[in-house]
Amino acid sequence: MLKIGDFSKLSQVSIKALRLYDQMGLLKPTQVDNSTAYRYYSASQLPRLNRILAFKDLGFSLEQILQLLDDKISPIQMRGMLRLKQAELQQHIQGETARLARVEARLKQIEQEDNMPDYEVVLKTIQPITVASVRETLPNYPAVGRLFNELYDYLHRQGVKPGNYCTAIWHDAEYRESDVDAEAVVSVDKLLPECDRIKVYELPGCDRAACGVHQGSYNTITRSYNYLLNWVENNGYRIVGPNREVYIQGGQEQDNESYVTEIQFPVEKV
Repeated sequence: MLKIGDFSKLSQVSIKALRLYDQMGLLKPTQVDNSTAYRYYSASQLPRLNRILAFKDLGFSLEQILQLLDDKISPIQMRGMLRLKQAELQQHIQGETARLARVEARLKQIEQEDNMPDYEVVLKTIQPITVASVRETLPNYPAVGRLFNELYDYLHRQGVKPGNYCTAIWHDAEYRESDVDAEAVVSVDKLLPECDRIKVYELPGCDRAACGVHQGSYNTITRSYNYLLNWVENNGYRIVGPNREVYIQGGQEQDNESYVTEIQFPVEKV
């Protein structure tokens, strides 16, 4: 029999790990001295230890390995656990591959512009929300302010306090000089009567949206749009729906450097 130190050297597994395996029931010593509490192992235990290490190398937790080592586990159950681990690893690889692509795109951008970007883009999940809405074809983009005035007036007449979510949705597939299909939406905490102009509904969420924050005047928001659209293309995504402008801090003025607007584009991987 081998003392725990000798077994540690033979197996190249630390004493600390062997003690943990003992506590969890993964690998019990063949004998424990009652007077000294020394643990003794046998060379015949090496195959089981190697199996523990092999499963650990595959990414299984010690709790999962305890299940895998159970003599009662069937081949079907074993295959099921391995397939789940396979799917988990594949998903992890896909996520890291996408992260690598974003790093490469950032490097390419810095090399081309020779400076750090002013904007950051993040991918978000957008949750559904109940909103009041008015939609109209407008002569230009700034005219959406008129729709918000109409919306707030209607909510005031109904005695409904608008929520904090204030958003313009641009339904056209491309930039337009005129005849802009725009929708003004404001969150509400309860349903209220509709009319010919005002609709109340649950604005759908989005599994993945590329989002960037523009700080400053609406007159300069085009720069943020250009950066965001380039990011979408360079990182292997495509736009799959109308974009939103979420007005985090804004107002009636067109040119105000204190405004904060989040631009959101629903996207999917190409």
